[in-house]
Amino acid sequence: MTLLLIIIYIVFIGLGLPDSVLGSAWPAMFPDFNLPVGSQSFLTVLISSGTVLASFFSAKLINKFGTGKITAFSSLLSALSLLGFSISNSIVWLCLLSLPLGFGAGAIDAALNNYVAVHYKAKHMNFLHCFYGVGVSLSPYLMSYALSFDNNWRLGFRIVFFILLAIAIVSFLALPLWNKTTSTPTEQQKELQPQSLSLKQMAKMPKVRIAWIVFFSSVGLEFLCGIWGCTYLVSAENLSESSAAKMITLYYLGITLSRLISGFISSKFSQQKIVAIGYGVVGIALAILFLPLPPIVKGVALLLIGLGNGPTFPNLAFLTPKFFGKEKSQSIMGTILASCNIGILLVPPMFSVLAQYVGLQTFPLVLALIYIVMAVSTIFYLKPIKRTNFTLPLA
Repeated sequence: MTLLLIIIYIVFIGLGLPDSVLGSAWPAMFPDFNLPVGSQSFLTVLISSGTVLASFFSAKLINKFGTGKITAFSSLLSALSLLGFSISNSIVWLCLLSLPLGFGAGAIDAALNNYVAVHYKAKHMNFLHCFYGVGVSLSPYLMSYALSFDNNWRLGFRIVFFILLAIAIVSFLALPLWNKTTSTPTEQQKELQPQSLSLKQMAKMPKVRIAWIVFFSSVGLEFLCGIWGCTYLVSAENLSESSAAKMITLYYLGITLSRLISGFISSKFSQQKIVAIGYGVVGIALAILFLPLPPIVKGVALLLIGLGNGPTFPNLAFLTPKFFGKEKSQSIMGTILASCNIGILLVPPMFSVLAQYVGLQTFPLVLALIYIVMAVSTIFYLKPIKRTNFTLPLA
């Protein structure tokens, strides 16, 4: 179990690598393809669409092939997609490769989130997403190294490809380990064959619908801060570009750090308490954004939002098998991750329209509205536990 967990952590580093490599390479890419700078958003939509598609079909795929094989093949699919990016000479090929890149990431995300929630303690779920943060932080550094050689962004994609290929090979070699994680053949058969629920069936479950709202709003808030935070600090708060960029870097480090801390304290606090503390931090940060304070303080507020919102996903995702049962959790986890990606697809672009016609000064207000939706839906999501006197075990 320990060796398999290490491999899962490594796979999640690989999951984070592609998520930030395109954005790091794009300033050097779009001139080579004679494209407008805004074309990246189209590729991002295709990648996210592939992720949503994989999330919806994750339970059926895992039921047929097993978590280990899905993880290994999806890692290989992601690696090959990035290799394709490195040799592409047309936007058409970039578009065609974006879908399998997103599909591979979505399959891994849905499979391993549920697997860790079922087989491991809460601290491991937090550490899992901390390792994802390592991958997201590492790929811009690798791309910057490649760009130092005459803006050779293709080299950057190839470096990430070789890392993902190595991770895929390790995943294939580790396939026998997946058969050793259950006590009996009967338990193993049950866990490798999750109950596949249709979207219609899950939509009829009130708690599932609330979960979709919770994760949609939480991830929407996270990406809205990450994508628009720098522009807000520069254009609305008159912070310098370099200082704003540093603040957003700290924002992402805050997310990673908070998940690391959450993993360490999960043995002393329940997932509900950790999330509640985080929501309190986010509330304080939003209050700061509304106050007439120096721009640098507003930047610190974004860091606090990252610290507070960071533990939300891993801790609430960890509760999925306990709320819905191990048999149903894979199907529901898939739709939860789909709702996350829909939040990524919709929230930042919707704010861009609002910012264009109303102004960037609406940024704190929009964050506050999303936060209210997130907080209220989370209260309703956790409320049945208190009503039935159901106590969740500490990790």
